[in-house]
Amino acid sequence: MSSAAPAGFRCGYVSLIGRPNVGKSTILNALLGEKVAIISPKPQTTRQRILGVLTRPEAQVMFLDTPGLHKPEHTLGRYMVEVAKAAIEEADVLVVIIDGRAGITAEDERVFSSVKNALREDGRKRPVLLAINKVDIASKPKLLPLLERCAKLGIFDDCIPISATTGDQLKILLKEIVARLPEGPRWYEPQQRTDQTREQMVSELIREQVLAATRQEVPHAVAVLIDELEDRDKVTSIRATILVERDGQKAIVIGRGGMMLKQIGQEARRQLERLLGRKVFLGLWVKVAEGWRSDERILRQLGYLSGS
Repeated sequence: MSSAAPAGFRCGYVSLIGRPNVGKSTILNALLGEKVAIISPKPQTTRQRILGVLTRPEAQVMFLDTPGLHKPEHTLGRYMVEVAKAAIEEADVLVVIIDGRAGITAEDERVFSSVKNALREDGRKRPVLLAINKVDIASKPKLLPLLERCAKLGIFDDCIPISATTGDQLKILLKEIVARLPEGPRWYEPQQRTDQTREQMVSELIREQVLAATRQEVPHAVAVLIDELEDRDKVTSIRATILVERDGQKAIVIGRGGMMLKQIGQEARRQLERLLGRKVFLGLWVKVAEGWRSDERILRQLGYLSGS
């Protein structure tokens, strides 16, 4: 809902676009100064469009964190790509992100093409910025040639080297974003940071701990269903089912003598108590749902697909 704002106030959607694992969610959290998106070194961690709202005296920036653009291999992957492409169309300002350590990869070039095609198809000229992330750990001698190459592509209004981890040049990136937003009233109350439901945030925080604890093929095959989320006198009771696709993945998540699941539960409970500001009882179960990433019924249960 829009609200009155001073003359010259700027407000708009800013989509963070890029291939998997370039740091989009880390950048979003750093710009907001608080965590609204889970992060992991595993690619394709973000599966849905995540809104992060930053309100300042002169502007309200509505960031859209998106799944990484990639070649999908199942229904969930196709949904993720569609979400990212829809965010390109929705944006008033586009911020394309690459990993400064890797330079411009073939995947990055496909992202650039997707952005160019989307802008060409809707015919609406919009600013496009390039954020070169992870410069704190990138090779310094390679950065200048990379900046020069990016500038010559003719896609970007500006190319800005940043580090989401150290905060280096994030203020400059934000300044360049705000300067390009359209004038208009704010849409969200100043204290609001995201449109995610409590259930969504709880599910994602549990999944984040599974990603942190497991390796190899398990992270891509994991989802979390919230079975119960109930506030009682002094405790919030949460019961959740961790879905995997194979018995071997279930064994990994549970661990020897249940130790892995216990570790996941302990850390998830700490994160959830920080989020909710109260004591949490957390019960976790692990279930095999073979091929769930292409099962539309389960994908609807998880909120990835609409409809009943």
